Amino acid sequence: METLDKLISTASSIIWGVPMLVLLVGTGLYLTIKLKGMQFWILPHAFSLIFKKEEGAKGDISNFQALMTALAATVGIGNIVGVATAITLGGPGAVFWMWLTGILGMATKYSEAILAVKYREEGANGFKGGPMYYLSKGANMPKLGFAFAVFTILASFGIGNMTQANAISHALNVQLHIEPWVTGIILLTITSFVILGGIKSIGKVTAILIPSMIFIYLGTAVVILVLNSDKIYGAFGLIFYHAFNPIAAGGGFAGATIAAAIRFGIARGVFSNESGLGSAPIAAAAAITNQPAKQALVSMTQTFIDTLLVCTMTALIILIAPFWQEGISAGELTLRSFEYFLGPIGAYVVVLATVLFGYSTILGWSYYGERAFEYIFGDDKIKIYRIVFISFVLIGAMLELKFVWNFSDLANGLMAIPNLIALLLLSKVVTSETDKYFKNK
Repeated sequence: METLDKLISTASSIIWGVPMLVLLVGTGLYLTIKLKGMQFWILPHAFSLIFKKEEGAKGDISNFQALMTALAATVGIGNIVGVATAITLGGPGAVFWMWLTGILGMATKYSEAILAVKYREEGANGFKGGPMYYLSKGANMPKLGFAFAVFTILASFGIGNMTQANAISHALNVQLHIEPWVTGIILLTITSFVILGGIKSIGKVTAILIPSMIFIYLGTAVVILVLNSDKIYGAFGLIFYHAFNPIAAGGGFAGATIAAAIRFGIARGVFSNESGLGSAPIAAAAAITNQPAKQALVSMTQTFIDTLLVCTMTALIILIAPFWQEGISAGELTLRSFEYFLGPIGAYVVVLATVLFGYSTILGWSYYGERAFEYIFGDDKIKIYRIVFISFVLIGAMLELKFVWNFSDLANGLMAIPNLIALLLLSKVVTSETDKYFKNK
């Protein structure tokens, strides 16, 4: 296991090197310019579309359910453990680079979704779309579409399955002393009930689960920040200063360079909001709509909610608490920070959020992997994927966190490359569909 972990860690470091960071940020910046910075002025309109229905439109789930399914896959462990990991490895400055991925990622997320709806197809199991379809049909690069589907299947077992199950089992073991194998069996059982019902079942569950858990987590975070408002200014100061200045070692903190802040901030930001990976548009393709730009605007709000709201709240609470420099593991840092301010209640809120966030992410990513599996092997093989995916929930619950995170980073990077190529090649289609939508308004 140690040798495999080193190989995966080395490959992940190569994938997430300077070229990948430039490609991610550069694509987001390029699309932001092409779309005239729409994420800065269109958000109110985008939020207003979430609950609007189109008469005569085709699809499997509502715009709201598509957004909740995508949020289920993104608002997860990345918002709790991922933020803590970014700070412990990259320092407070990593949060700034997480924000950057969120701001530019809104344009990326919008572009992914607009292409997903435009090039989607209707099959035996409902509407299907995503990068594999706009790569093959739009960019005329079927081999790259096939590669993306393979990487998505791998990623679904990492970012969408084992990472989540591992974080859930770890949190329950630390706080409630529940053995990881027990957590794994329970997760396996409740996950199978929903996943076997397909996207409509997933959409119904996430439409209830996601708003509830975000409200509880953000509500608790707001209470802490209001009660400690005098410390918020200092936390923001740390973030902005160390985004461009290294931070020295101290206490149990090993210190961090600017390069580390950038690398881990962007990597964990992408892990959290998934902008550029090409995963969320797979859910967007199932939305009931005849207007690609409409669902794309709804999808764009996902990145805003995930990174600029939920991740920011987590980061601020970690930075105003006294533990982030004491060498506490990322898996426990957020929990201890909430507990510091609210006592046992704070710890239980984080444990509850970890369980619900992680579980919802497993549901969302099961659909992504299923559609990729269907793209390669056909409609009649989906049950095979579902059974294997459910089995990996138990495996993930009992693996070491470091191995799972490294595997997830590697799989994310492999997904992002073909998707970002497609976004650059099809940027004219994105702007054309956007102009068409606003011309009709």
